[in-house]
Amino acid sequence: MEDLDLKERVQHLLDTSINPGVAGHGGFVRLMDVQDNVVYLQMGGGCQGCGMADVTLKAGIETLIKEEIPEVTEVLDTTDHAAGRNPYYTPSKA
Repeated sequence: MEDLDLKERVQHLLDTSINPGVAGHGGFVRLMDVQDNVVYLQMGGGCQGCGMADVTLKAGIETLIKEEIPEVTEVLDTTDHAAGRNPYYTPSKA
């Protein structure tokens, strides 16, 4: 039952703090699973394929989740970013 409670707390944080922030860029973050205190997320909308997705995940989302839910040891992105069709941030073509 511990993982279910942890999953519910992560989902609440996504709903109330994280998704409202990334929605401004046309994105969303979906909770895929929580196993052994590791959170698995999928990014969509403007976040899928965005060149800044890793920074958003590590510096923003993971930091916030770990601050609010100290039991979480890691946050992993399961997104296929190559399939993104409309990223908010498009990296420059060099």
